[in-house]
Amino acid sequence: MKMLLENESKFGFDQTIELIQQKVLSSGWRVSHVHDLKETLKKSDIDVLPVKVIEVCRPLYSSKLLTSDEYRIFSSLMPCRISVYEKSDGRVYISRMNAGEIAASAGGVVYEAMNGAFAEMEAILNDLLK
Repeated sequence: MKMLLENESKFGFDQTIELIQQKVLSSGWRVSHVHDLKETLKKSDIDVLPVKVIEVCRPLYSSKLLTSDEYRIFSSLMPCRISVYEKSDGRVYISRMNAGEIAASAGGVVYEAMNGAFAEMEAILNDLLK
């Protein structure tokens, strides 16, 4: 099982970030926050290549886990995160958690919610991937 997936983007760094946010919003999802890790580390005088983590949420899925005490433990895997970064080869990559595979062992409602979110997110990202 691959816990994380990584694909090269068809676009440059800034355009990839912009397109992901547009596609997320137009698909009924919400952008909770964008973390600029390059800027965060720069404050500690550490220079790294560009990397941003986009946190996204779809209440349809998150509510299935957050409205039940039994499933709230899975909140540590939320919200969904999409990482966009540049590597030393100059290319831009998109990575994300393979939530469907990770949730498969939990089964039931957890699998339903996480696999549903994962499938939608893959469809959102598909046109951006090489």
